[in-house]
Amino acid sequence: MCPGSAASKSVCVMDASGPLGHALVDRLLRRGYTVHAATYYDCCGAQEDDSESTTAPLPCSSDMYKHRLKVFRADPFDYHAIADAVRGCAGVFCIFNTPQDQAECDELMVETEVRAAHNVLEACAQTETMERVVFTSSVTAVVWNDSRHSHLDATAVVDEKSWSDLAFCRKYKLWHALAKTLSEKTAWALAMDRDVDMVAINAGLVTGPGLTAAHPYLKGAPDMYDDGVLVTVDVDFLADAHVAAYESPTAYGRYLCFNNTVCRPEDAVKLAQMLSPSSPRSPPSDELKVIPQRIQNKKLSKLMVEFANGIYGELD
Repeated sequence: MCPGSAASKSVCVMDASGPLGHALVDRLLRRGYTVHAATYYDCCGAQEDDSESTTAPLPCSSDMYKHRLKVFRADPFDYHAIADAVRGCAGVFCIFNTPQDQAECDELMVETEVRAAHNVLEACAQTETMERVVFTSSVTAVVWNDSRHSHLDATAVVDEKSWSDLAFCRKYKLWHALAKTLSEKTAWALAMDRDVDMVAINAGLVTGPGLTAAHPYLKGAPDMYDDGVLVTVDVDFLADAHVAAYESPTAYGRYLCFNNTVCRPEDAVKLAQMLSPSSPRSPPSDELKVIPQRIQNKKLSKLMVEFANGIYGELD
């Protein structure tokens, strides 16, 4: 299977309400797709009592693409609404927007994300036109486990084959990591059982307006820094990676997606200033040290080069 050309194809972005959703909708429209922008929240101009699709443009979309944009309202717990949004689509970009506040990310959020993953994948499995699902996961579904305390594993490389340990996440109440790990595992189990072609993008911390230190991704950030696995990604790079994962005939499995590693004191200071502009510009010299990077995304780098050049499977 190869998703192939955008001509006459419909794809669904769900949930399209966040920065990544907006960036993806815009890119997909520009590439010629008809886009079903499904939102879990009323942020795209749909009427509250309107369960049918509309053509109200998302804020990031030009009016010239209005005729190829359809907006749907969905709900993580409403399978039928999700099925309506993906009906007739050749692809689905499955995104679950994480609350920006740690106080809002708890065990209930874990249950919600798992249910959403189950419902979206089941709906995709029942859609005859479906060619590929791109599932947005997180680096937090990769980096958390007890081996980080073992000197034997101190130099081990973290890549797309790594998984966060569920018991470890529960023990330390790493709800973001638990939600992303469980929802991704749920999606993979259904994809394999229902023969759905799925690719996962495990994103680093998405940087941009509104990001604060309260984001649940950042719980345990000092430990991630010490382990050399604290990484970030800007939304444009992340959106491009999603498009490449959907359109590339050789894309498979999981891809770690980041374009910045936080391994030096100056990197940490830059991130801290982004999270809180009033933070000090430089830490005490004994507070931070240079940490060897222990996470790599060579698999994604290869995919992006292949996608940019239109040459697949020949670049080593």
